[in-house]
Amino acid sequence: MGRVIEVNELSKVYGDKTAVRNLSFTVRPGQVTGFLGPNGAGKTTTLRMLLGLISPTTGTTAIDGRPFRERPRGLRHVGALLDAGDVHGGRTATAHLRALARSNHIPRPRVDEVLHEVGLAEVARRRIAGYSLGMRQRLGIATALLGDPPVLLFDEPLNGLDPEGVLWVRGLFRRLAAEGRTVFVSSHLMTEMENTADHLIVIGRGQLIAAESLTDFAARGTRLTVTVRTPDSTKLSTVLTTEGASVHLQDDDRLTVTGLPAARIGELAFQHRLMLHELTTRSASLEEAFMELTADSAEYLAGEPR
Repeated sequence: MGRVIEVNELSKVYGDKTAVRNLSFTVRPGQVTGFLGPNGAGKTTTLRMLLGLISPTTGTTAIDGRPFRERPRGLRHVGALLDAGDVHGGRTATAHLRALARSNHIPRPRVDEVLHEVGLAEVARRRIAGYSLGMRQRLGIATALLGDPPVLLFDEPLNGLDPEGVLWVRGLFRRLAAEGRTVFVSSHLMTEMENTADHLIVIGRGQLIAAESLTDFAARGTRLTVTVRTPDSTKLSTVLTTEGASVHLQDDDRLTVTGLPAARIGELAFQHRLMLHELTTRSASLEEAFMELTADSAEYLAGEPR
């Protein structure tokens, strides 16, 4: 069912601004691949080049070995949600999807199927102008699913969705990947990718930062920290600093330690006859790894308050 997405040495230049620079990666079927990057990283520009909506300055894109522009009746090959607001507000959801079904030679009953699947069956004959943002997102997802395609691209699909909608989308992506489809999801919501994605493509300033499993990305993105609670926090802090650790004293006499593993901290405390009430290793979250690895790639950085 699934097809491979290939991006090879892709670049896009607008005047004196380079939106995407020599970008190469592969997205494979059977898993949810998250596409992450700070604002201005080039994610949407890359997706638009994949879909043939804009032409690259240099480089190539292919889906199942061919540029998307070369495929007639494209919704049967690739389903995409780029901008849920880019829909004629005067139409009903049913009319909108029927027009797309006709132009892509998709059987008419499929329209009712996808409207039911995304939870819009009861409002399918209302004008889209009266839809909430979450309802428009669901309609955009219905559009992507309409041709039952093997490849699906979603740009910020969770915008405007309530918690129930977020859970539904998460399950939908998992199911589509389990069916062997290629699922590529662009999002700035790190915690959501932590719950949804199997693999990550991370970019910054239009360049590739990482292409690996979510687990590997989180593990290499930052050092482990160890939380230590002791009645002798000042003395233990001195001991650990002497050993090369970085130590930060919290208000409740807890120490946050980086640079030494928990086992070594415990040995040093024992050697110096210091009592420990807590010794806990804390691994990095995906968001912490992302912030650390993309810190130099963010287009806009907030300064310290004055």
